[in-house]
Amino acid sequence: MSTLYSTRVTAVGGRSGTIRSEDDFLDLPLALPVTMGGKGGATNPEQLFAAGYAACFENAVIHVTRNKATRVKHTDIVAVADVGLQTDGSGGFVLSVALDVAITGLDQATAEEIVQAANATRPYSNAVRGNIDVAITVATS
Repeated sequence: MSTLYSTRVTAVGGRSGTIRSEDDFLDLPLALPVTMGGKGGATNPEQLFAAGYAACFENAVIHVTRNKATRVKHTDIVAVADVGLQTDGSGGFVLSVALDVAITGLDQATAEEIVQAANATRPYSNAVRGNIDVAITVATS
């Protein structure tokens, strides 16, 4: 298997530190959210995960329809990822994801079929399957 893309991001200081990608496009401070007892005012790992999850899912939808009669353009889809952080009861933590996908111009059955196919092919879904609870809702307009 050949690698299509790889990247490197360095984190310094944990949840109250900074992150920087090797190409400097990502260069951000991190902060523990106020709701977790932190000072807030900066992004956090859960927001970054939600952003990557939503963007990757949108692209998977576009990808699975690329060579089909029913194509979805990037302007036809909106994905919103809600990432939750919970305690696991054993002193550790777990994530959950609720993904709301809205696709313009399709009937509900077709949209659900496309989203199911995208979920089967995308790297984030494959990475978290069986490890993170993921709930997906699909809407059309």
